[in-house]
Amino acid sequence: MLTIETFSLGPLQTNAYLVMEETGQRGFIVDPGMGPKRLLERIRDVKIEAIVLTHAHFDHMGGVDEVRKAAGCPVYLHDLEADWLTDAAKNGSMRWSDVTKPLTTDPAEHALEEGQQLQLIGHTFKVLHTPGHSPGSVSLLCGEHLLSGDVLFRMSVGRTDLPGGRERDLYDSIRNKLYKLDSNVRVYPGHGPQTTIGFEKANNPYVPA
Repeated sequence: MLTIETFSLGPLQTNAYLVMEETGQRGFIVDPGMGPKRLLERIRDVKIEAIVLTHAHFDHMGGVDEVRKAAGCPVYLHDLEADWLTDAAKNGSMRWSDVTKPLTTDPAEHALEEGQQLQLIGHTFKVLHTPGHSPGSVSLLCGEHLLSGDVLFRMSVGRTDLPGGRERDLYDSIRNKLYKLDSNVRVYPGHGPQTTIGFEKANNPYVPA
């Protein structure tokens, strides 16, 4: 059984997730965004095994440096965005000067790829490569839990007008991968409230089933 806690961080209200095993003693973090003070306080007594990035836009990786140093853990990211952490132009922080200063951090220690079985906190998380919002976007599936990044939102989808975005890829990712999942799968998106695959198939105006 997993416990998933949400932390809405930074000026873009990005959802960072603390995913923990049954006892709450071990966990990993998905998308530590900007200003992670509350998240850092929460994990003080939790053994953090990893940081997993669904993609490397600045609002999702803004807290990587602080969390990685505090927890002493590795970072996982898809290889198509391997150089985004070290490049403020590619992660977008240079383009949003009204929101943030240019952000960079050290590269990820491990690469993610389609179909990978990621072993963390005593559970297996399947990596789904779900490009469209960005070329290296991934979603993580464990049982009936899906951490979807900025691919699928409640009655919405990720934007595709940023560098590397592609509308056709996004819709293909949703229809051919996410909508193939069980309707009961709960979706934990990069922004906004949770939803389910079944609800989105029935109600999402951008990608009808």
